[in-house]
Amino acid sequence: MKILLAVDGSAYTKKMLAYLTTHDEMFSTKNDYTLINVQSPLPPRARAAVGAEVVNAYYADEAAKATASVVKFLQRHGIEPKLITKVGSAGEVIGKAAAAGKFDLLVMGSHGHSALGNLLMGSVATRVLADCKVPVLLVR
Repeated sequence: MKILLAVDGSAYTKKMLAYLTTHDEMFSTKNDYTLINVQSPLPPRARAAVGAEVVNAYYADEAAKATASVVKFLQRHGIEPKLITKVGSAGEVIGKAAAAGKFDLLVMGSHGHSALGNLLMGSVATRVLADCKVPVLLVR
């Protein structure tokens, strides 16, 4: 099974990994895992002020911070994940990547913000569910 894991380095990513480890059918070296991390774009004026090289280095550093512990965790369990890093609207980018990569399942943690429009799930999760054509497992 091809599984896409949306990771952001938060405690919700850790909860998602904890959930996976308790479900052997999903957490197996037989599955093909890809991590996706999406960075929010910097404001255009900030990008223009510091230059593309600095901005790209910033995005790479932030993605590495969010994914490094997950990669190490999976490697300790005999899993060598692929890595996708993107810049954009997280919910939209994750949904499109799941479809484009022909994944069987997208797994992500959900913040569960209590804003009126997102009473049960975070805004990224809401957007993923709206856009994604791949089955989604939200872990709270």
